[in-house]
Amino acid sequence: MKDILTAPFVVEMEKTTANMYRLGWDERNGGNISYLLDEKEVGEYLDLTKVIRTIPLGFDATKLKGKIFIVTGTGKYFKNVEFDPETNLGILRIADDGQNVELLWGYKDGGKFTSELPAHLMSHISRLSVDPTNRIVMHCHPTYTLAMNYVHELDEKKFTHTLWEMCTECIVVFPDGIGVLPWMLCGTNTIGEATAEKMKEFRLVVWGMHGIYGVGKTMDEAFGLIETVEKAAQIYMLTCNRPRINTITDSQLVELAEHFGVNYRKDFLDL
Repeated sequence: MKDILTAPFVVEMEKTTANMYRLGWDERNGGNISYLLDEKEVGEYLDLTKVIRTIPLGFDATKLKGKIFIVTGTGKYFKNVEFDPETNLGILRIADDGQNVELLWGYKDGGKFTSELPAHLMSHISRLSVDPTNRIVMHCHPTYTLAMNYVHELDEKKFTHTLWEMCTECIVVFPDGIGVLPWMLCGTNTIGEATAEKMKEFRLVVWGMHGIYGVGKTMDEAFGLIETVEKAAQIYMLTCNRPRINTITDSQLVELAEHFGVNYRKDFLDL
């Protein structure tokens, strides 16, 4: 059996959480990541018949039964993951009853998965119904994106349109736009259900006055989506209190989208 600490999915979680903390996206224990793993690959590192303990989930995840995820822990600081992954991460399998998870590795201090895991799994269910290759759900609190929530209308079309205008790459990177939710109590199934509904349409969902969710086939894709939004939000916040002399026009946004062959939200433009 190979050393689990050398597994690519563990190393990737270490590097990504460290990078997100360094960027200021995940202060203290803010933010969480869940990563759908390949059972065969995990089996090279763990005996999948050995369950450390069973943890109640708090909602019905029957649609994901048997699926294995590596998930950040509740109350865990992203800055500590790379130094002690076995305490700060857990590898979980959704039990056959859909109501519990089986801990296969991690949370060695007796901890458990992030309180947002139900929201993550609901989003995984939604995204897998749209894109069977989706593996990552990532939640964080990027500074400028969050700041923008306080000075910009929380309207999906207007929020997306503003960000598309900030960087030439934006309509190419997230042509499907950004879903937006009003402020809601976090750590509940209610916000998870609302997020999952948005995930049927968007790969990015803003939680008003809280943060953002991004999804993707790979860690790079999910991270890159959020990274691009955050850069655009930074440019917006640096310029929003000054007269705008230049901008990317809607006709230019169309030109960009059609040149790169992306399926963009035409209804999010004013043509």
